[in-house]
Amino acid sequence: MTGYYDIVLGLIPVALVGITAALTFVGISLTAAVPIGAFTAMAIIGHAMFVNTPADVSDEARSAKPPLNAD
Repeated sequence: MTGYYDIVLGLIPVALVGITAALTFVGISLTAAVPIGAFTAMAIIGHAMFVNTPADVSDEARSAKPPLNAD
């Protein structure tokens, strides 16, 4: 089953290479297309890290368990 982070890992190179290639094909220079593609990939990474954090699920699961060796 493909999860959210699997899709994110696939979208990073697709955004960087695909958007750069598409903008170059349209006529934008390579020196302008690469930063636009990189910014898009950076936005995808930022969304995965800060908006939809991987710790959201594990924090809730950990808070339900009592500590193992608590005195």
